[in-house]
Amino acid sequence: MTYIEKRISVQTLLALKDALTNIFWTKKDLRQFIQLTLENPLIVSTIDWAENTKLESVSELIDKMSKRQDLYQNDLLKLIQETGNFEDFSHLKIWDNAEEKIKKARIAVEKLRNHTKGYFDTIDELKKAELARTANQAKIKESITYQQRLDELKNRFFEIAISDNHQSRGFQLEKFLNELFTFFDLDPKSSFKITGEQIDGSFTFDNTDYLLEAKWQKKQIDAQELYGFGGKIQGKLKNTLGLYVSLEGYTTESTKTENPAVKAIILMDGSDLMQILEGRIKLTDMLYIKRRHAAQTGEIFHRITGL
Repeated sequence: MTYIEKRISVQTLLALKDALTNIFWTKKDLRQFIQLTLENPLIVSTIDWAENTKLESVSELIDKMSKRQDLYQNDLLKLIQETGNFEDFSHLKIWDNAEEKIKKARIAVEKLRNHTKGYFDTIDELKKAELARTANQAKIKESITYQQRLDELKNRFFEIAISDNHQSRGFQLEKFLNELFTFFDLDPKSSFKITGEQIDGSFTFDNTDYLLEAKWQKKQIDAQELYGFGGKIQGKLKNTLGLYVSLEGYTTESTKTENPAVKAIILMDGSDLMQILEGRIKLTDMLYIKRRHAAQTGEIFHRITGL
């Protein structure tokens, strides 16, 4: 698409910033949406997404692109079009005050649409952009999709679950957890080490190091077992946290304990794992919500509802 002499209005750019800031809750999802929309996504990497807020990141990006509309006007138009077409906000339902977030997102997108009514009617070049977008989507469909990969992991987990060979099941669980954490970019530091059917390892999430302990046994985890894990964490660097995964869950005593040894631990059980494998929530989003709930309430086990 060729450069169009008419520059995009300031009001439209401000409405675009507001809409982009509100349609996604996490910076990671927002950045991914922008990168997949732009034909020239390299400019996205010039923004400090880690340190900036969402609004700061979006404002800096749009300002850079608007100053050089001879280079980026086509991508700005695509971003306006794709954002204005946004209608499904169900991904916001997992966060606190979901209805308020969805309402703000809808209002922001509608405001953007009002500023761009008829804006694209006279731009024939956008038809070419639409054809290019369709072709790109076809290429994506040809490759393995996110959901297909998740289904593979879920099927593998079910195969492990029906295994009668406990030693073999331990090795399979080790490989499964490695693949699951790698799939969600959680950078497992090393191969999970097996002691019976107990899996020990570590990973990094949101610039924080976590120790992992996972057990698959018939009985629920009691408080004493959590105290032991808490002792391992206390022996590491101060900001190290712990994730305990028990496929069979936890005793009421263990989830309600006020012992300070467990206050750096968050808990997941088999039900949590199935929510992830069924695609109802990402592992990274679950960790974020559970960690924030623990920080706000002191409760180390939080069941995420409304998925």
